[in-house]
Amino acid sequence: MKNLLIPLFFLPALIFAQPAFDLKKCIQIGLEHNYDIRISLNNQEISDNNVTPGNAGYLPTVTLGADYSGTLNNVVQQYPFTDNDKTQYNNVLNQNFSSGVYANWTVFEGLSIRTNSQKLKELQQMGELNTRITIENYIADISSEYYNYVQQLITLENLRYSVTLSKERLRIVGEQHAIGASSQLDFQQAQVDFNADSSQLIRQKENVFAAKIRLNQLMGNQDVETDIALTDKDIVIDLINEGKEELWDNTMKNNAFLLLSERDIAYGQLELKTLQSVNYPYLRVNTGYGYTHYTYQTGSMSKQNNLGLSYGVTLGFTLFDGMNRKRQQVNTRIEIENRKLTYDNLVLELKSNFANIWLTYLNNLDLLKLERENLKTAQENFNIAMERYKLGNLAGTELREAQNSLFTAEERLILAKYETKLCELSLLLISGKITQLSVNSQRY
Repeated sequence: MKNLLIPLFFLPALIFAQPAFDLKKCIQIGLEHNYDIRISLNNQEISDNNVTPGNAGYLPTVTLGADYSGTLNNVVQQYPFTDNDKTQYNNVLNQNFSSGVYANWTVFEGLSIRTNSQKLKELQQMGELNTRITIENYIADISSEYYNYVQQLITLENLRYSVTLSKERLRIVGEQHAIGASSQLDFQQAQVDFNADSSQLIRQKENVFAAKIRLNQLMGNQDVETDIALTDKDIVIDLINEGKEELWDNTMKNNAFLLLSERDIAYGQLELKTLQSVNYPYLRVNTGYGYTHYTYQTGSMSKQNNLGLSYGVTLGFTLFDGMNRKRQQVNTRIEIENRKLTYDNLVLELKSNFANIWLTYLNNLDLLKLERENLKTAQENFNIAMERYKLGNLAGTELREAQNSLFTAEERLILAKYETKLCELSLLLISGKITQLSVNSQRY
């Protein structure tokens, strides 16, 4: 039987006629088309657009407006020092029309404007971190699915070759049975084994198809059934050069979830400063230039027109608001404490996950050595068994056992490679280096 690294000669010609994809190309296509990433980038653009002086409150508001109002009354007028001298007007209509340009500007409000600007910048950084988390998780997902596809293709080829061997065994035992050199039982057992391998091959085609669908989905391909030819014919392990302590230090510095939690704490502290701004007075100025027209049906004037400048200054201080200011500040301090506790819990969780993944990674590296040795031994055993079987010195069941042992050894090796690659990706993800992948690594 062939070993695990044999090229995939049996893939359909249609696949080889198409452009081959490596992991980097799959990631590049996915970064451009994946819906989750596009949504995250749009959200980040919104947070970027919000960082403006006007949104923070540094700039005044200017409005252009017009207003009309009127009153319709019955009026009775009586002058002093007279008993009967009354004047009555019915349905008196007084009208007022005004228009102009008006500006309002909060000059000072307990440093809340400056704090608002800082909050917007924090939200911008949080948006960038959320986008980074989405991208990093995506790269980890598509890398995992890429190597799963490689794994399924290799398993498919192993099963195809296993079917070929079973077919050859069936041919040999058939010829022997025809000349009376083997029993009907041996022939039927060879037929059963051939059918079992063929059935397993059909099942594996479903696994390959499902892996292809998932990879196309992650790449954002609308036709999820598009065939994908891969340049990688095996799962190659890229050893991580950093030691455990160095990699953990990088995790504490670069892990996106930790950085996002830090920003969340900083944002909470800014929210507290915003609430504390109420402890200070506020200063607001306003000005305007407009035209006002009055129409009267009673009195000494029938019309009045005003055109000119208006202005005003407001200085105020909230003396009492029902103790709400104190309550809100106390609650915000508690929320900040909760965010700090969340950060500490996240560090502990990351430390636990990192320790487990690191140990699993090292164990899988040792396991790879054993599985490579097992595969080599199983290959030699099968070659010997096949020669003896052709000479008639070995029973068909013993050949089948050697064949199964070889196939199992191949499957264990490819599974060990895949699980080691997943540990490698997890370590790169948790340490914030997943976008670098094979940079600063050596092949194993």
